[in-house]
Amino acid sequence: MSFNLLTLNVCMDVFSAIADIRRVRWSEPRATWGFVPTMGFLHEGHLSLVHRARQENDRVGVSIFVNPTQFNEPDDLATYPSDLDRDLRLLENEGVDLVWNPSQDTVYPPGYETYVEVTEVTKVLEGAARPGFFRGVATVVTKLFNVFQPNRTYFGQKDAQQAVVIRRMAADLNFPIEVIVCPTIREPDGLAMSSRNANLPPAARREATCLYHALLAAKELFEGGERDAERLRATMAGIINAVELARLDYVSVAHPDTLQEQAVVHDRALLSLAVFFNDVRLIDNMVVER
Repeated sequence: MSFNLLTLNVCMDVFSAIADIRRVRWSEPRATWGFVPTMGFLHEGHLSLVHRARQENDRVGVSIFVNPTQFNEPDDLATYPSDLDRDLRLLENEGVDLVWNPSQDTVYPPGYETYVEVTEVTKVLEGAARPGFFRGVATVVTKLFNVFQPNRTYFGQKDAQQAVVIRRMAADLNFPIEVIVCPTIREPDGLAMSSRNANLPPAARREATCLYHALLAAKELFEGGERDAERLRATMAGIINAVELARLDYVSVAHPDTLQEQAVVHDRALLSLAVFFNDVRLIDNMVVER
């Protein structure tokens, strides 16, 4: 794939108003835009998406907005980490052109009552564990797409179900946007990078690598010829259950596109799991294929 890019713009604009985002977005009608939606408290996983967008587009836009409609628990929303000044410094260093940091009332003004729902692929996994979560995700991403109107948008594989939902939504609603899913970025010990990792106490942080080890164990079994999905699930569950501070929420061996659980893996599968460490909930996944 080749990209004919315009000259890099080294000035980063930061706005809260929708009109300002649209004005800058359309000030160069011929420029291609890559867009990375975030909830802030950025880490190398977010920055890898920004870097990919920078490589493939003339301009890069990023949103920083902690979306209240995708939180089930008020305490979870209240404790979500935030450091806007640091985030903006990181984004400027990455050559980002435009950042939208709206208020809650800008995104959801008084009297707001319109929501977007994707049905079948949100009924399982994270959708079953967190009712209403994907309605919040689909709604805010629809609004972000409408405000930025990018050519390409970038999501991480760590949130595998979210990527499936966004691709389904973009196709169903005819968004002229290419949805690009990038590899999970991990810490040196294998833990998938997440803003929630900052909330882990030291002992839990050390044991949180069990998610990665569980996935690797199931992947090794699959590569050795195991096709019984229940055995793969049991392997992952056994590793998590052996960790004192970990409490398993779910393990899954599902089709990567439909997210339906498999009895026998024929060609490809999404291995995924969710684990609690006290009140901190972590997710991770891997795709295996023949």
